Amino acid sequence: MVRVKSRYLLCEVNVADRSRLLLLDDRAVAAAVRAAVARVHGDYGAALCSIRFSVKYLNAHTGVVFLRFPKMCYRLLWSALPFITCIDTHRQKIPCFLSCLHVGGTIRTCQKFLIQYNKQQLHRMLPTIKDKEEEEAVRRAILHCVLPGGKTPLEDESDENEDE
Repeated sequence: MVRVKSRYLLCEVNVADRSRLLLLDDRAVAAAVRAAVARVHGDYGAALCSIRFSVKYLNAHTGVVFLRFPKMCYRLLWSALPFITCIDTHRQKIPCFLSCLHVGGTIRTCQKFLIQYNKQQLHRMLPTIKDKEEEEAVRRAILHCVLPGGKTPLEDESDENEDE
C-alpha cells in the first residue's frame, strides 16, 4: 500500500493591528491562498492547489497557520505566498502578508518547530521588559497558559473567596 505524501507549511499571518487577527477564519485564508496561486501560476497552479489542499490549523490569537498540500506542488504554493496582500473575511479586507516559518513532512515536525520558535521569541521579548509589573504579568501568563489580560484559574478562586 502506498502512503499519500503531503507537505505542511507553517506560516505566520503578519498584520499591523493585532486585533484584526481575531476576524480571520480558515476558509478566508484558504481562499486567499488559492487566489494567489491562481493569479501567479494560472490554471495549472489553481488545479494543483485544488487537490488535497487545506488549512489544517489557524490560531487567530497568534496568527499561526498550518497549510497542507501535496508533496509534488509545495514549491508552487510556497512561491505564491508573498503575493498575498490581504485576506477577505466577514466582508472586510484585512491587509496582511504571510511569512513561511517552516516546511515539514508531518504536522508533528511543524509543531516541534513552532515550540522552539515560540521559545526563541520569548527569550527575545523578555529582555525588553522594563518594569516589574509587566514582567510579573508575563510570568503569570506563561505559568497559567493564558493570554495577557485574561483571568487565570487562581485569580478566579481568589475572587470567589473575597466575596464570602
